[in-house]
Amino acid sequence: MEARVNIFGNESALKFIKHLNSAGRAFDNASLPEGVTNLVLLRASQINGCGFCTDMHYKDAVHEGEEPTRLNLVAAWREATVFTEAERAALELAEEGTRIADAAGGVSDEVWANAAKHYNEEQLIALIAAIAVINAYNRLNVIAQQPAGSYQPGQFG
Repeated sequence: MEARVNIFGNESALKFIKHLNSAGRAFDNASLPEGVTNLVLLRASQINGCGFCTDMHYKDAVHEGEEPTRLNLVAAWREATVFTEAERAALELAEEGTRIADAAGGVSDEVWANAAKHYNEEQLIALIAAIAVINAYNRLNVIAQQPAGSYQPGQFG
């Protein structure tokens, strides 16, 4: 597959990406466990069919020490026994937050209450921000048909 446009070689696209990156870093100090963020980014990317982001977040998570078995089970987290209750709450929030158009009421009160049992307000806002930013990235890459598979950990860092 070849990208429809070169988002990494276009000045306007790079400006947009710079701002998305900045938004994504706004909550770096939110005390949200890095592993949770990686799981959320991977799950939203899977739901949105973003091969580029799925490849990137899988590889980054492995590079940071995450177990490949856990990452391979993210798409089936409800049936998997390898996730904590807090991780499950974050994954469920990511799913409902990503599927807003599919869920008549958006994120349900039950899903929000479950996430709030495991994360403080700052961490919840960091989760919301991560879900929002990855959904924007997913849409950018899916629309541009950014090819997947060649990402190397730290490539953009």
